[in-house]
Amino acid sequence: MTRIANFNAGPAALPLPVLQKAQAELIEFGSYGMSIMEMSHRSKQFMAICDETVANIKSLMGISDEYEVLFLQGGASLQFAMIPMNLLLPGQTADYVHTGAWAGKAIKEAKLIGNVNTIWDNKAEKYTRAPRAGELQFTPGAAYVHICSNETIGGIRFPEFPTTEAPLIADMSSEIMSREIDVNQFGMIYGGAQKNIGPSGMALSIIKKELIERCPDTVSVFLRYKTHSEEKSLYNTPNTWAIYIIKLVTEWMIENGGIKAMQKVNEEKAGMLYNILDSSTFWTPVAQKDCRSIMNICWTLQNEELEEKFVKEAKVAGMEGLKGHRSVGGIRASIYNAVPLAAVQQLADFMKEFEKKNG
Repeated sequence: MTRIANFNAGPAALPLPVLQKAQAELIEFGSYGMSIMEMSHRSKQFMAICDETVANIKSLMGISDEYEVLFLQGGASLQFAMIPMNLLLPGQTADYVHTGAWAGKAIKEAKLIGNVNTIWDNKAEKYTRAPRAGELQFTPGAAYVHICSNETIGGIRFPEFPTTEAPLIADMSSEIMSREIDVNQFGMIYGGAQKNIGPSGMALSIIKKELIERCPDTVSVFLRYKTHSEEKSLYNTPNTWAIYIIKLVTEWMIENGGIKAMQKVNEEKAGMLYNILDSSTFWTPVAQKDCRSIMNICWTLQNEELEEKFVKEAKVAGMEGLKGHRSVGGIRASIYNAVPLAAVQQLADFMKEFEKKNG
């Protein structure tokens, strides 16, 4: 078996022990005589898997009983619409912070539903940082405040989260469970699973129960958080395979010391690459230093031809997924929880040699 160093932004790397366990259980789960993908989502066996997955997430993140943990379809993109549909009532205004591509998509979707106030926009600095203390002016009586805590494309994150009177809602797709946070600071946290906690086709939403009750009766039944809360994410047939894989990933995280341990390794991995990026003018990091992501490391070289050479030679050397997003170009290494330290060391060694040959 030959496995490459996977730096894809999503779908992304999964822990090898998780893949091996899923492989072993693919044809027959337990002693039930069928695959998890063949099992009824309403069977006692699968409902137990769902409950165990929720319990793992609550344990890892320290989630209280004030919150519901929901598995939803449509990825984070559907959440961009569901949030204002459920929580932005007529006559209210929602505050949005514009830090890059994904925050922008959330803003565009919310404007189709109701009143949106973009209270901060980093367009002038080409979306290279998050807002700093004192820069946010919130709308009095806002329905909620929305942020993207980590922009996958630009490689920037909030080093600290704003304190708000309105419920704070965060798209954490590309950093969820990568660092310790206080869930109680948020009204809602959500994200697509395919970057850090599982395969594609599933969104995780952690939402305060009191917010679930806001939804108007005019919203489609399927698009109400209350519907999925009452049915424990089983209103319709969910992506059963994705929930099962999230269960295995969260078990792997617990076995390896939980989020605190993940964060320590993630910071070490990111430090390896940022130390090289800061070592000479050969490399140009994209994000401003105090807002750098530890999940998505983005940089550019002197010209596109050199960047293409870097990506091509890295692929030959056994490293995949380093080409920057098509909208911005450059180079990006996504070093999620499942990307091993050895893979990042491999990339760091390659970068040093590449500079020697091309600098």
